[in-house]
Amino acid sequence: MPVMTRVTLVLLLTLSLVCAAADIRLGIIGTDTSHCAAFIKILNDASAPNHVPGARIVAAYKGGSPDLKSSASRVEQYATELSTKWGVEIVPDIASLCSKVDGILLESVDGRKHLEQVRQAVACGKPMFIDKPLASTLEDAREIARVTKQAGVPWFSSSSLRWSPLVTTVKFADNIGVTTWGPGPMEPSHYLDLAWYGIHPVEMLYTLMGTGCEEVTRVSVPNDPGSDVVVGRWKDGRLGTVRVLRPYGPYGAIVFRPKLAEQSTEKAGVPYNNMLAQIVQFFRDGKPPVSNEETLELFAFMDAAQRSKEAGGKPVRLR
Repeated sequence: MPVMTRVTLVLLLTLSLVCAAADIRLGIIGTDTSHCAAFIKILNDASAPNHVPGARIVAAYKGGSPDLKSSASRVEQYATELSTKWGVEIVPDIASLCSKVDGILLESVDGRKHLEQVRQAVACGKPMFIDKPLASTLEDAREIARVTKQAGVPWFSSSSLRWSPLVTTVKFADNIGVTTWGPGPMEPSHYLDLAWYGIHPVEMLYTLMGTGCEEVTRVSVPNDPGSDVVVGRWKDGRLGTVRVLRPYGPYGAIVFRPKLAEQSTEKAGVPYNNMLAQIVQFFRDGKPPVSNEETLELFAFMDAAQRSKEAGGKPVRLR
C-alpha cells in the first residue's frame, strides 16, 4: 500500500474515533417548558448524580406561544437560564439552530406548534426527539409522521413514564389486562384533552399492553375528578383502562396476570435520566426506541376517547 494511502487511512480512522467519542451537540426548539432546565442539568453537568453522558445542549430557539399562558410566562425565563447559567447560544430561528447541532430536542410545550416546527426542522435532516404532546390532534400527528418520512428524518416521541420504575417493574409478557392512572389537567386549546397531560398514563398503558387496540369507551362526568375513565378493547380480547385524575393525582399501574395482580410502587419515582439515556442512544444510532407506529396508535386511542366522550360514552373504533 502506498505511504500516502496508509497515512490517509490512519487519519480517517483517527477522525472517526474522535467523532465517535465526542459529545453529540443538541439544540432545543422551545424554551417554554421545565424540561429544558431539567434536561440540560442531566446532560451538561457531569457532576450531577443522574448525569447521562454522550450529549450536550449547545443552542436553543425560544419559540413560544403568546396565547398559551404556560408558554408565554416561561419562555424568557428558561431561555435566560439556558444562556446565563449554561452558556447555551440563543438563536433567532430554527434554520440557524440546525446549522449548529447534530440532533434536535423539540421541547415546545404547545403541541399545536409542533407540526410547523417539524416542517422547518426537517430541512436540515437532523434526527429529532419530539417531547409530549407530539401534537394536539391525530391529524397533526399523522402529518408529522408523513413529513419526517418524506424527508428521511428519524424521530420519536415519548413520555418519560415509559422508562420509569413505575412501569418497568410491572411489565410482564403474560398480562391479561392493565389499569393505569395519573394526573390530567386540561388545556382548552388542545382538541385532544388527554394529549395535554393525560398522555402520561396513556403512554404507561401502551408500554404495558403494546399495540392492537380496536375500540375505546370513555366515561366522563364534568367536575368529578375521579370519573374520567377510558377503556380500550384490544384485538386479542384484553382490556386496558386509563383513569385520569383531574386536575392532579399520583401515577400508578396494576397489571393483571393469570394468577395474580401486580401493582407499581408509589416510591418508584419518575426520573428523566432513564429517558435521556434512550434519547442519547437514539441520536447515536438513529433507531427510535419507540416505534412511530405505536406513537400514532396511541394518538388514535386518544382521538377515539375524545370522540367517545363527545358521543356520551358510546364505544368508538380507532381511526
